[in-house]
Amino acid sequence: MKKILVTLALAMLGLASAQTVVKLQGFGGNDTAIISSLVREIVNPALEKEGIRAEYQGIEGDYRAALLNALSAGTAADLFYVDIFWSEPLFASGRVEPLNKYFTPQELAVFNRNLLNAFTLRGNVYGLPKDFNTLAVQFNKDLFDEAKVPYPNQTDTWDTFKDKLKRVQAAIKDVAGLCVVADHARFGAFAHATGWRPFNAQGRTVLDANFRRAFEWYTSLVKDGAGKYAQDLGEGWTGGCFGAEKAAVAIEGAWIGGFLRDKAPNMRYGTTLIPLDPVTKQRGNFIFTVSWSMNAASKNKEAAAKVLRALTSPEAQNWILSRGLALPSRSALANSPIFQRPGKENELNRVVFQGSTSGAVLPFKFGSLDGGNWMRPVNEALQAVITGKKSVDQAIADAQAELNRIVR
Repeated sequence: MKKILVTLALAMLGLASAQTVVKLQGFGGNDTAIISSLVREIVNPALEKEGIRAEYQGIEGDYRAALLNALSAGTAADLFYVDIFWSEPLFASGRVEPLNKYFTPQELAVFNRNLLNAFTLRGNVYGLPKDFNTLAVQFNKDLFDEAKVPYPNQTDTWDTFKDKLKRVQAAIKDVAGLCVVADHARFGAFAHATGWRPFNAQGRTVLDANFRRAFEWYTSLVKDGAGKYAQDLGEGWTGGCFGAEKAAVAIEGAWIGGFLRDKAPNMRYGTTLIPLDPVTKQRGNFIFTVSWSMNAASKNKEAAAKVLRALTSPEAQNWILSRGLALPSRSALANSPIFQRPGKENELNRVVFQGSTSGAVLPFKFGSLDGGNWMRPVNEALQAVITGKKSVDQAIADAQAELNRIVR
């Protein structure tokens, strides 16, 4: 009997030693609990028979700096998050493994094309989008009802949308129509709708007539009584104004849902798509997304590819979606019954998902440049006009001069 027990123990030790552990790294905060639960409930059970186990480590603080340091030191995980905002320089560095040889074209084709393109460089796919966000319009139904103004809807143009904002702001004292921020991460969606692109065919940034038209419309919102500057309302983002009922409308992604659940749980709000450019009849948007990418120096690449497949499986993405945590990157999940459930958060998620394929949707990245540096001249121009410190002509000219220096 003793001999049998020893044999079984040795066999169990052999199985344990044969198990491959795939390390994952990503954001800290809420992601630590969320991804750890996803790994425990979905990923590891799916890979148990193959002797593979995933483990997640959340990085607190400056994640990008921590990841770059870990890659340089040879201590980075097998799989890690890469934010679209700073993805391209990292992919070009050779430290991220191309995924084309681990996934067939058919496997890659199940992902939203705009999302997959965001992590593709020179024909190589360097990450699978784990989830995403776009921008949408959130509106406070009670404030619109009180002002006797129709709700914003997907047929609105910039003009009809602005008119509704003006009417609400005029009807209700101390409430802004829209909370306006001097931020390309919001304004840029409107510029995209005109046909303007951050980089032309020669790789230069040209603030052309299309850019100017969107810039003039956006910066006129405060002057024309359709909105108020976020800083004048004591807020730093449109969601903060909206949650405190300082503004009737916000322009945010699905991340606002959790904030409103805590900040304003009883608010009656709706969500609709970004309004249409009255000239092009198109709407613009951004794709905000993070990939799961593979360490080029990983010693467990085949196992890591299997974990990556499980992390982005329909089961994993439905698990995330059912908890209201993020939007799935697989195109087929647009028809998930979860989106069709009643309720303001499900509507929010559904509209934000639709935004990924509606109009001129560009990834929130800026090629090989640091996105913060590229956006700074545009943001400064927006702020200068909104606050009355510069004319539109002067602000755009100054921004163009600075961009000419940055974009070479």
